[in-house]
Amino acid sequence: MALSVLSVASEAVPLVKTGGLADVAGALPAAVAPHGVDMVTLLPGYPAVGKAMGKKRLVYKWDSLLGEPARLLSGKIGEHKLLVLDSPTFFARDGGLYTDAQADDWPDNWRRFAALGRAAADIASGATRLRGFDLLHAHDWQAAMALAYLRFASDKPDLPAVMTIHNMAFQGYYEARIFPELGLPAAAWSVDGVESYAGVGFLKAGMQAANVITTVSPTYANEIRQPDFGMGLEGLITMRGDRVRGILNGIDPAVWSPVSDPVIPARYTHKTLAKREKNKRAIEVEFDLDESNGPLFAVISRLTWQKGMDVLPEVLDHLVGIGGRLALLGSGDAVIEKALHEAAARHPGRIGLRIGYDEALSHQLQAGADAILVPSRFEPCGLTQLYGLAYGCVPVVARTGGLSDTVIDANPAALAAEVATGVQFDGVHYHALRAAIDRVIALYHQPRVWRRVQRNGMKADFSWDASGQAYADLYRELTGKTP
Repeated sequence: MALSVLSVASEAVPLVKTGGLADVAGALPAAVAPHGVDMVTLLPGYPAVGKAMGKKRLVYKWDSLLGEPARLLSGKIGEHKLLVLDSPTFFARDGGLYTDAQADDWPDNWRRFAALGRAAADIASGATRLRGFDLLHAHDWQAAMALAYLRFASDKPDLPAVMTIHNMAFQGYYEARIFPELGLPAAAWSVDGVESYAGVGFLKAGMQAANVITTVSPTYANEIRQPDFGMGLEGLITMRGDRVRGILNGIDPAVWSPVSDPVIPARYTHKTLAKREKNKRAIEVEFDLDESNGPLFAVISRLTWQKGMDVLPEVLDHLVGIGGRLALLGSGDAVIEKALHEAAARHPGRIGLRIGYDEALSHQLQAGADAILVPSRFEPCGLTQLYGLAYGCVPVVARTGGLSDTVIDANPAALAAEVATGVQFDGVHYHALRAAIDRVIALYHQPRVWRRVQRNGMKADFSWDASGQAYADLYRELTGKTP
């Protein structure tokens, strides 16, 4: 019997993306479909979403959805079934999905995403013209209020619900004064409801109401029980016990595959790694780097403290001094950007920067760089290292979250057993990152060993097959429906 699941997210590829959340929300419907799950995704009606959908069907109207008129539109992108919350006042804006042109949060984000949650609860419970769903699955704080509305303000408060945390650092916390405007009953204002530290916590509300909380890697599911990673919600995570589970993200081989990638100059498999040299030459031209047979490191990241990018400029003189080069794609903290520009000015031809984001260029970097640096202080799952593994770009990662779960450190035992896929290090600080870079360069100068590490990573299976099965099994556990 097919299970009907409503997935609610604030972004999804190929329509809109600011981070890994979009990759997961976009890939999940196809990942669970072979396991008897019919998933429909609800998205906000950003202009890009409306344009991409093409043909749309009006299925419901709200005269006032948290104070604004809204329509529910139905359509498809390929085989992906979509519902779109069309409310121009909330979502048809210049700027980013969550921020204005000055990169400041929209002051009414609480209202915008509460409206998304209210609509999701109406849809899932059958209050619109659509049939009801067997289960509601919400992603991150922007969708989390769907579970609170379902529990406190719907005709189906017991409908099974899953709350997935992609990053605990972003919680959607607002002052208590917004509560009367949410349209929730007084009973929702409690520690067991939406109240969090005397304010309204969107993510906390979803976690409280969920039957099961999932994170995007097993290690992160354990880490968030600790204060350093729980961000104030570790007590709730601990209280939920075995209701908190980790399901590792996958990557879409139709999008990330060195065999079929249309962006890179030379396509290859783990058996034809020599073709990576052509891609390396293309990166050197793109980033104005000196041509060299020495190791080329890449960084594809937001330039933030979480990603460990404040430590990166400190080690660049050493990296260049021992024969390495760096090609970096990313943007973020102005202080970090300035430090990187200063390092590039000291080492012309050895360090190349591209401030911003370019999806095609990110593919080229994975296809041609020798190693990808991912020194995150915390990383719920991480996709960058998975792309690196797929392309033979050896990941150099901090031992945390999904980075720890997906990369096998090239220690002596792993090298002897021929299973190593990358380099891990403990602690995000100068000495740890410098030592990891030294290890990478030492491995690079052992060509046979280096090739083995690359091939091991490329042969690993990080597709959505296993993850799709895990989500489908969870849905069936909660609904009691068998295949």
